[in-house]
Amino acid sequence: MEMIVVLDFGTHHSQSIARNIRDCQVYSEIMPWNAAIGEITAKNPAGIILSGAANLDAAQKILLDSEIYNLGIPILGIGSGMAVMLEQLGGRVETGPNSEAELVQISDFQDLFWDCAELAAEDLTVSGGIQVQKLPPGFKELASGAGQAAAAADRSRRLYGVWFDPDAKIIENFVLRICGCSQSWTMDRFIAATVEAIRRQVGDKKVVCGLSGGIDSSVAAVLVHKAVGPQLTCIFVDNGLMRKNEAQEVSKIFSEDFDLNLVAVDASEGFLSKLAGVTDPEQKRKIIGTEFIRVFEAEAKKLGDVDFLVQGTLYPDVIESGVGQAAVIKSHHNVGGLPDDLQFELIEPLRQLFKDEVRMVAQQLGLPESIVFRHPFPGPGLGVRVIGEITKAKLEILREADAIFIEELRRSGWYRKVWQALAVLTDTRTVGMLEEDRTYDHVVALRAVNSEDGMTADWIRLPYDLLERVSTRILHEVKGVNRVVYDISSKPPATIEWE
Repeated sequence: MEMIVVLDFGTHHSQSIARNIRDCQVYSEIMPWNAAIGEITAKNPAGIILSGAANLDAAQKILLDSEIYNLGIPILGIGSGMAVMLEQLGGRVETGPNSEAELVQISDFQDLFWDCAELAAEDLTVSGGIQVQKLPPGFKELASGAGQAAAAADRSRRLYGVWFDPDAKIIENFVLRICGCSQSWTMDRFIAATVEAIRRQVGDKKVVCGLSGGIDSSVAAVLVHKAVGPQLTCIFVDNGLMRKNEAQEVSKIFSEDFDLNLVAVDASEGFLSKLAGVTDPEQKRKIIGTEFIRVFEAEAKKLGDVDFLVQGTLYPDVIESGVGQAAVIKSHHNVGGLPDDLQFELIEPLRQLFKDEVRMVAQQLGLPESIVFRHPFPGPGLGVRVIGEITKAKLEILREADAIFIEELRRSGWYRKVWQALAVLTDTRTVGMLEEDRTYDHVVALRAVNSEDGMTADWIRLPYDLLERVSTRILHEVKGVNRVVYDISSKPPATIEWE
């Protein structure tokens, strides 16, 4: 399979770049900048992107294996990725005086900047603070801005560099025109290859799958069922951290509408007892992940010899959990929260996919819209939406508030316009009044964001009248809440979930 390797210099832009490459129907994979040359070449990449920020600080600490420039593979250096490449090949880049961002002036519209005239006139900017004092032998300036070379290339060696954050069109030009990729990354091919890989992995053995009813676990379950049929048993664990009526709905959909073996387990008491008194978010996630596996082990024993466990791990889960040199943003229950003595071999059919790609697969598999377009829901459930200690009383408050929010979004036609919406029960209490009596109750925070893949997200400007209806209903219908606030933070620097 053709692919582009993105070598990450420690910037969140790497994830967006990898997603832009996928949009070109070409597979991409993020690796740490110090990955061994052998690891990189083993993937047989059609091209390599050096993904850095638009400053020199990171570049001064990075020294790539110089053999990378002799592989004959097209390379695009971005930001400090360009700086590292130029310095290692005989150029010189230094820190310069800071200045305001200026438009990039493209002087060469071949290959990398093909069909980018309109884009450059409006969207491409570069800041001062860096100066290319000398280009390496063989390099030619392709664009300028802020008094220095903003892009350069050695076409004979297929080496390119840009200082600015490249638009998707520039990434497309690199991937399709320079690397010559054939756009073979499609969801129908992914399904066929994944089903075959699962069959080879499983053979005639038994498989269990944790089915939550969310799109990730649902797509994973259907893919595995497509591969091994009745060898799969799906186990739905009610951990006491589900949304209102969710346990009943999931059981109905998969036991009545799908030909899947489904075992429903009420394990809520065990989860809540393990979480009693715990307030640290990372500890909560790991407790939930470990208890989830323990429940599976107990249920799997009842099924006889079971060798495999299916999980709906996504590529963003892997990245955010700190794979390779990446920093841990938060441990995901199905990556960082797994116990060391796991009794199953994992099947993770979605581990290569971003969230929007999972939706494409779901549609290809014929899953109903209620699952395909269901908002993302974290594996730890409401456990990461109750801030502080988790109790049954807090969970009931949050369930009711969340249900009202989602109901009003559906009623107003906003549900499908929102990528993810949620309510959070904060650990703050405030003074209020109810029928002339003083109250000291909980604050509920509402959050609605748009995103393509969960790696970045923008908060949504919901209509004031909609927010007013939601707030009024929560304050009057949910006992224990006397204040509602709206979260206007984007990701980054915030994350989508509060914990």
